[in-house]
Amino acid sequence: MTNPTHSVTLLTRVGCGLCVLALEQLRAICAEFDIEPRTVDVDEAAASDPGLRAEYGDRLPVVLLDGREHSYFDVDEARLRADLKH
Repeated sequence: MTNPTHSVTLLTRVGCGLCVLALEQLRAICAEFDIEPRTVDVDEAAASDPGLRAEYGDRLPVVLLDGREHSYFDVDEARLRADLKH
């Protein structure tokens, strides 16, 4: 039913209201698949990976599924559920 090898990451930053809402949505969706979403603050990560903030910093929140961009600004709930089933 579920594929525990999937990883879900939310790219975020402090003070991002949309990021807070996206994390709540991700936690609920991922719980259905026994996955714990992780978060990465692009501003903190910039110390070791400045490209991350350069790539995604102006369109947060960004959802990464298995390390690849899945959606940004909003969580595409239907698509994420479908993709997590595979």
